[in-house]
Amino acid sequence: MAATVDKNRPSPEWIAELRRRFPCETEIDRVLTRKLERRAGPPYAPVTLAQLQAGTESLLKTQLVEPFTVRDCRWLSGGASKLQMAFTLDWTPPGAAATSTALVLRMEPSEAITETSRLREFQIIKAMEGVVPVPPTYWIDAYGEHLPYPAIVYGFAEGVTKPSASSSNVSGVGTFMPPEIRETLGQQFVDHLAITHSFDWRQADLGAYDRPAIGTQALEWALNHWERVWEEDAHEDVPLMRLTMAWLRRNMPPVDHVSVVHGDYRLGNFLYTEQDLKISAWLDWELAYLGDRHEDLSWCAKRPFGHLAEDGKTFLIGGFLPMQAFVARYEKASGLKVDPKRMQYYDIFNNYKAVAIVLATGYRAPRNGKTHQDVLVSWITGISYSLLDELRTQMAQTAELL
Repeated sequence: MAATVDKNRPSPEWIAELRRRFPCETEIDRVLTRKLERRAGPPYAPVTLAQLQAGTESLLKTQLVEPFTVRDCRWLSGGASKLQMAFTLDWTPPGAAATSTALVLRMEPSEAITETSRLREFQIIKAMEGVVPVPPTYWIDAYGEHLPYPAIVYGFAEGVTKPSASSSNVSGVGTFMPPEIRETLGQQFVDHLAITHSFDWRQADLGAYDRPAIGTQALEWALNHWERVWEEDAHEDVPLMRLTMAWLRRNMPPVDHVSVVHGDYRLGNFLYTEQDLKISAWLDWELAYLGDRHEDLSWCAKRPFGHLAEDGKTFLIGGFLPMQAFVARYEKASGLKVDPKRMQYYDIFNNYKAVAIVLATGYRAPRNGKTHQDVLVSWITGISYSLLDELRTQMAQTAELL
């Protein structure tokens, strides 16, 4: 009988076996391995604004020559996985006059509901500057040398995630977009996705990203990534997850065009200014990778990230456009085709990934006291059962399983 694995105190041998079984991108492997190696350590310890200010000042001393002042530090709400502090920096940028800049520190906790790399997040936002609206990125503490945990510093972006008069649930789910703003914001929503997917990433500084070849390499890395997350963090076996992964591996479609995939492109992850209805910043790039555009297309079209039109029948993607109009505008803007079969494949893939996040890591991180958002993350775990039910329906409908 195989020995029982203690996932709360993983052995070096078990970690090595997971790395062998699920080869993924180099930086993804590093952060997942780091998570396991420090799991048996102390739980997340609350940090104060004073600690974050001191750590930020320590980081900036290594980056700036001229004197500076970090002031007006305050907690910034939003996000279920990272700590965020807003502050003002009085400084003299290289070759410019003295100024004051509104900035945000984004730092991970001891263990998050999505274990990701600040280095990858920093590089992809930097690469997308001037391509689509993103916050300007400034500095990074990639390995937590100055702050309690790895962190990045980027510019504060003005805007809201939803209309001031609208309500929503956690992370933008359930937001209603009024008819009078749909056309203007919807065009930008689709166009920015098209620009992201057609962007030539080969000239960008993306050293923390492995560069896949055309074919199935990018998808294999992604499947290995999320199956490894499930194996590392799941509390109990769920046969449906094993069945789904087996199906995903047997039916891998080749990637015909390697794109920057945002990984969480949807309502709730962009800011816009209400006075002119302009998207001011796309946020939460931590899950970005180089892969198949259909993952983003499928993800942003999911039911929780949109709502029905006034006829009570037509589903609006992101609360903006029906599917036919969405696809037509995307194909025209990007020059890339949307394959319905790949959309179906990535809809199943996205549900697998979502279950791995909320039911596996969403359980494990708060169980071990590793996150500052333990109540919220535990609450999010509850949606896993509706996701599993949807996944069961999807698998029952696949022709291969009938």
